[in-house]
Amino acid sequence: MNSRQRRGVILLVLSVLCALGAFAGVLSVISDVKSKVGPEITAYRVRTGVPPYTTLTRSQFEKVRMPERWLSSTAVTDLDRIRGKIAVTALRKGSLLQSDMIVDRPALQPGQQEVAIMIDAATGVAGKITPGSAVNVYATFEGQREGDPAQSKIIVTNARVLDVGRITALEPQADDRNRQPTEAVPITFALSTIDAQRITYAESFAQRVRLALVAPGGGAGVPATDRTYELAKDK
Repeated sequence: MNSRQRRGVILLVLSVLCALGAFAGVLSVISDVKSKVGPEITAYRVRTGVPPYTTLTRSQFEKVRMPERWLSSTAVTDLDRIRGKIAVTALRKGSLLQSDMIVDRPALQPGQQEVAIMIDAATGVAGKITPGSAVNVYATFEGQREGDPAQSKIIVTNARVLDVGRITALEPQADDRNRQPTEAVPITFALSTIDAQRITYAESFAQRVRLALVAPGGGAGVPATDRTYELAKDK
């Protein structure tokens, strides 16, 4: 082996050693980063914006992997935790789901049943009635016979709201040409059997059904003498 060949071998060996050193350095950096970042864990990110007080479903969230040490103690890592929950505030797209963003959906009490009716979005809800609210339900009826006065009645007092659905556009009924298309919201109540009958009757036969929000602690009820109103009897 001449001197030129020896120099070539030496350079080749040095190149291999440099490559091994660089590879070892990369591995060291990766190991250091992993030791600082730590193991990854599953979290959930809001896929699309979720309005407040909306019942939560799996389709509203997407799975992401993140270093465990970067997540707060309130981060939701198991999507089963949203079962039976509602959003307590508006959930923005891209936000990580936290346990303090959700609460239990109001539950039925013994002897109650869920009843859902459509309420005019403008006159009945106005964005202020949410799950857990207590409301009085008003209905206006035409006179039973020609010439009889129209009446406004409080048909249910202190009805507890379980859920507020999405606004839905309604088409006018075929036999009501003068009525314009409107928007309504499905409202689910927790009611006794008799109150469920009253509210479904009003939805079917009343000219208009309205909700009145009851102030917290104001659930004393309404006297029977004050539950029916006629303009002619107003003093």
